[in-house]
Amino acid sequence: MIDSFLNEENIQVVDSVNDWQGAIKKASEPLLNSGAITTEYVENMIASVKKNGPYMVLADYFALMHARPGFGVNKLGMSLLVVKRPVDLSGKPVKIFFVMAAIDNKSHLESLQRIMSVFMDEESYQIILNGRKEKIISLFKEKEE
Repeated sequence: MIDSFLNEENIQVVDSVNDWQGAIKKASEPLLNSGAITTEYVENMIASVKKNGPYMVLADYFALMHARPGFGVNKLGMSLLVVKRPVDLSGKPVKIFFVMAAIDNKSHLESLQRIMSVFMDEESYQIILNGRKEKIISLFKEKEE
């Protein structure tokens, strides 16, 4: 289930981005390309940070990016962007931008819980933070089995 939502195409690693808005746009590209979301969803995530501050930064260097379910979402989708140089998101340094696109308030919860179990494991988290795409892909495939 993890691999079906967070597959190789939805995982990106880059050295840097200009700012947090650019990071959100970059992190959203795989979901836009697959038709899972529209640009409206990307704009809603950016607007939410501007309005509410860095509440999506859940742990050191980790942001769970999302907007209201359904608005600009065509189907459930997840993508991951790892930026090697931290990005300032309203005073919080972020290297991991995980985008969650949900069609409603419930259908994504099981998938999200499984994905978050990977991030909650310290060893796995360090692998993701180190930003080697092949290791990150292997990590999510292992957790799927």
